[in-house]
Amino acid sequence: MENYYYNRLNKAQQNTYHAIKTGLQSLAPSFQVPRLEHKELADVYFMVRLDNPEIFYSVNFKYRFYPESGNAEMIPEYLFDKNKIKDHQKAMKSRVEKLARPAAKLSEWEKVQYVHDFICQNVYYDKLKKAYSHEIIGPLGQGVGVCEGIAKAVKILCDALGIWCIIALSEANPEKGIKYRHAWNVIRINGQYYHLDATFDNTLGKSADVIRYDYFCLSDKHLFRDHQPLVWMIPACEDGDHFYYKEKKLSFTKMEDVRKRAAQSVKKGKVLTFHWRGGYLTKEVVMEMLQIFEDEAVKKGKHARVSINWPQAVLQVRFEEQAPVEQVTLEEANEGEKE
Repeated sequence: MENYYYNRLNKAQQNTYHAIKTGLQSLAPSFQVPRLEHKELADVYFMVRLDNPEIFYSVNFKYRFYPESGNAEMIPEYLFDKNKIKDHQKAMKSRVEKLARPAAKLSEWEKVQYVHDFICQNVYYDKLKKAYSHEIIGPLGQGVGVCEGIAKAVKILCDALGIWCIIALSEANPEKGIKYRHAWNVIRINGQYYHLDATFDNTLGKSADVIRYDYFCLSDKHLFRDHQPLVWMIPACEDGDHFYYKEKKLSFTKMEDVRKRAAQSVKKGKVLTFHWRGGYLTKEVVMEMLQIFEDEAVKKGKHARVSINWPQAVLQVRFEEQAPVEQVTLEEANEGEKE
């Protein structure tokens, strides 16, 4: 398990981190911590919970101190009473072990895909944003979560499978209508760091029966096309050559490849999801593709319905009997962050 944020702190902050972690693990009603400024204390408390998603039962705290003292007394707020917490801990431990077992012998890449697919197939985004949806108990216990809970669930499953994994956090951006901080993961495969945003893929795939991989093993360059600046620094993700669609030979640079795959998909009655890597995805490029999709669809008496994740240059094409009301829809991952 990676205590990433702990290792980024100075000595005084590390002492506070250790005191908070010990206090929360022992379910103490209150405990002493070295005195820090309020924001610093709140940050360390949050970092403890990012590094240790198994501490899912406390989401807030109060504190008090005396002017002469170098310590503060932290009074955590617990989501449940002590016995209920212990029941939930037992259930969560058992759930994580059960979920990890089938993936134990897979490769690193396959383990990460297994965790990603579990989230996409079994968790719904909680628009009501209940307290437990920010913790692993939401996605793993109730099948619902928001980005923070989903990122924590990914981390605890990766931890169980021996995959290096941390949680990344970005700022809100009210000017762009993004009212909340967003959380996702950084994982390490074969010594390289990659972004993995299971929440974004989850929300893109919910209207379809196909799992999306638009945010699977992305580099910094690709991810920050539609993610806000970070709250705290994370390792640089510089490898842009091993994202999902390229690995699966679904990243095209030529229109003839698009046509060939479209023809195959119509024939087999399958959904085509691919990434465009042949220069900028301009309106002209999209128009050319739409013509290709419709040409191939008509040959089989069908029509093309297209959705586009523009920032990531990913298109999904469905070939249907009925002509769609709108041929093209623009997809935006994780609308919930804007509500």
